[in-house]
Amino acid sequence: MSQERLIYVPLGGAGEIGMNMYAYGWGVPGKERFILVDVGVTFPSMNGTPGVDLIVADPGWIADQADRLDGIFITHAHEDHIGGLGMIFDRLSAPIYCRRFTGMVARAKMADWNRDEDQITVLPPYPDMTDVGPFKVGILPVSHSIPEAGGLVIDTPKGRIVHTGDLKLDPSPIVGDPFNPAMLREVAKPGVKALVCDSTNVFSPLPGRSESELREPIRDLIATAEGLAVATTFASNIARLKTLAQAGVEAGRSVCVLGRSMQRMLRFARDAELLGDFPPVVDLEEAQDIPRQNLMLLVTGSQGERRAASAHLANGKYLGFTMKEGDMFLFSSKTIPGNEIEVGRIINAFAAQGVRVVDDSSGLYHVSGHANRPDLEQVHDLLAPEVLIPMHGEYRHLLEHANLGKAKGIPSLVVPNGAIADLTSKHPQIVEHVDAGRVYLDGSELIGAYDGIVLNRIRMATRGMVAASVILEDDALLGVWVETIGLPDPHKGREDLADLVEREMEDEIDLIPAKTLRRDDDVIERLERRIAHICRDLIGKKPVVRVLLNRLEAESG
Repeated sequence: MSQERLIYVPLGGAGEIGMNMYAYGWGVPGKERFILVDVGVTFPSMNGTPGVDLIVADPGWIADQADRLDGIFITHAHEDHIGGLGMIFDRLSAPIYCRRFTGMVARAKMADWNRDEDQITVLPPYPDMTDVGPFKVGILPVSHSIPEAGGLVIDTPKGRIVHTGDLKLDPSPIVGDPFNPAMLREVAKPGVKALVCDSTNVFSPLPGRSESELREPIRDLIATAEGLAVATTFASNIARLKTLAQAGVEAGRSVCVLGRSMQRMLRFARDAELLGDFPPVVDLEEAQDIPRQNLMLLVTGSQGERRAASAHLANGKYLGFTMKEGDMFLFSSKTIPGNEIEVGRIINAFAAQGVRVVDDSSGLYHVSGHANRPDLEQVHDLLAPEVLIPMHGEYRHLLEHANLGKAKGIPSLVVPNGAIADLTSKHPQIVEHVDAGRVYLDGSELIGAYDGIVLNRIRMATRGMVAASVILEDDALLGVWVETIGLPDPHKGREDLADLVEREMEDEIDLIPAKTLRRDDDVIERLERRIAHICRDLIGKKPVVRVLLNRLEAESG
C-alpha cells in the first residue's frame, strides 16, 4: 500500500484575485480524506464572458470525491469566498463550518438555492478546535474589511498548517477582530509546517493603515460639500459603513442607507450584535424631506455595477433622488482590476452633471483589507513556517510573495490552480495536476466554460448572424427565408443582404445533385458554406450561419 500523504490543491484563487477554493487532503493517494476551504465567485466581463452572471471555480475534481469530503470551511463572507456556496453545494454535500456572521450570510446563500441551511455549523473561534475527518481545525480571528473574518489553523498527522484567508494587521478595525500578535505566537508554538498566505498586497511597500484613521478625513471632506453628499463602498464593509455614517453625522448631516445588499449586510451585522454604537440613520421617507445640504446617502455600486444605486444615480434618478451641480460623490473604495471601465462610466456621468467626484487617489478615504508587504513579513516572523505557500493573488503576486519568503530564509513554493502540492516531507513539491476550470451561472443555469455557449455568444456579438430556413418537398424547393442579425447591408441602393443571400441559396440548391439533396446534413453544410462565402464577398464579414431544413412529404394520389 502506498504511503499516506498530505496534499494542498488550489482549485481557484491561486493565480487570480477572486473565486477562492482550496482543498487539503490526507491519506493514501487516490483515497485521501478532504476538507475544502471557501467556495467563492468572480465576476464576468462583457469582453470575455458576455451575459454571464457569476463565475465559480469548477468543483468537478473535488465533487468526484465528494464521498471523501468531510467538511467545507468558509473563512469570511465576501463574495469571492462564499458567493458560490449555494450554487454548487448539491455537488459537494458536506457539512459547512464558519463563524457567526459568516453563517448568517451562508444561510442566505443556501436559501437562495433551496439548499439545506441546517448543513451550516457555527464554530467558536480559536483556540477551540473541531475534529473534521483526519484534521483538527480552528478558525483563527483575523482583521479584514468584513466582520468575523477567520484564518484556519489546521492540525494534520504531519504537522500544523495555517491558512490565513484574507487578513490585514489592523489594531483598531472599528468592527471585527483587531490584530493580535500574541495569538499568532501561540499558534506558532507547536511549529507551523506550512503557511498558506494572502498575497494580494505584496507589491504595496508601506505598512497598511488602520480603519480608525479614516473618520476625520472623511468628516472634513463631507463638510465641504455644498449640496447632497453621497458615498459608496463595498456593501459588506460594515466597518467602513460605520466610519462613513459617523463622519456624516459629525459633519452635521442625517444619514440614509440605500441599496438592498448594503441594508441586508447591516441587518446581518445587527443580528450578530456587531454594530454596537452605529450612528442613527433615517429611512427613505424621512430622507426625502431633509434639505440636500443636510443629508448624506450611503449607496451600493462601488465597482460600477449597472443595477446598483450608484449607476442609477449617475443615469438620472434613484428612489426619488437626483444628483445636481454642487453635490459630491465619494468612492470610499478601491476599484477592483477589471472594473475600471464601469467605474469610469459612472464618474464621467456624474462629472457631466456638475457633481464633484472624489476617489481614493489621495489615499485619504480608503484603506485596504489586505496585508501590505511589511505586514506579510511580520506574519512570516510571528509564525516562522517551515514553508511558505502564497495564495490569493495573480501569478505575479504569488511569485513576488514566494521571493519575499525566500529572501527571509523561508523555503517557498508557488502552487497555481490545479496543481497538487505534496506537503508530507520537509521539501514540499508539486506532484500532479488536475483540471481547475470554471463554471458559469448563466441566468438560472450552470454551464461549463468549455460548453461552447458563451463562445457562440461572443461569435454572434463580433461577427453577426444569418439564420436561414429552407422548405423542400421531396427534391423540389418550395421556399427560402433568411434573416440577418447584426450585419450591415451592402452598398446603398442595392438589395438587402437577406434578399441577396436568399437568391444565392436558391441558385446553390439548383446546383446540388439529386442524390446529395436527399441527405439533410450535406445540404445544410453546403448552404452554410455558400452563405458564409457570399457574406464575406459582399460585406467582408464571416457571420455565424444557421440553416434550418424542413421537408414536406408529397401527398400520394
